[in-house]
Amino acid sequence: MLGLGASPPGRLGAREAFAYAVLRVVPRIERGERVNVGVVLHCRSRGFLDVRCEPDERRLLALAPDLDLPAVRQHLEFVRLVCAGDPASGYVAGLPQEERFGWLVSPSSTIVQPSPSHTGLCADPAETLGWLLDRLVRV
Repeated sequence: MLGLGASPPGRLGAREAFAYAVLRVVPRIERGERVNVGVVLHCRSRGFLDVRCEPDERRLLALAPDLDLPAVRQHLEFVRLVCAGDPASGYVAGLPQEERFGWLVSPSSTIVQPSPSHTGLCADPAETLGWLLDRLVRV
């Protein structure tokens, strides 16, 4: 459940269940260091699947000066395309939103990795996505 010390924004009343994961850049898997760079949120009842990313490239390069930033940008763009169901993301674009979310939050060994999935309740998924980005990604 959402454990961020406050409730997501939105009107009182009709709140819907959502799931989210934090996207993290792990420059060197063997070191275990990571930087939060985005949040992907899915609200099935609202037909909402989106991602917002704000990678702090200076922080990333401070952690790993040899990091391939274009590869990180490309991976995050791919996540955006998957969320949008854009055919440029390949076969996964045709999957239902719930399956695309599951695909995005599956553990991976790539440089961009998702956190475990978390849940909460919200009135406005887009507003909640921004709220999560504020609390989990922005410094």
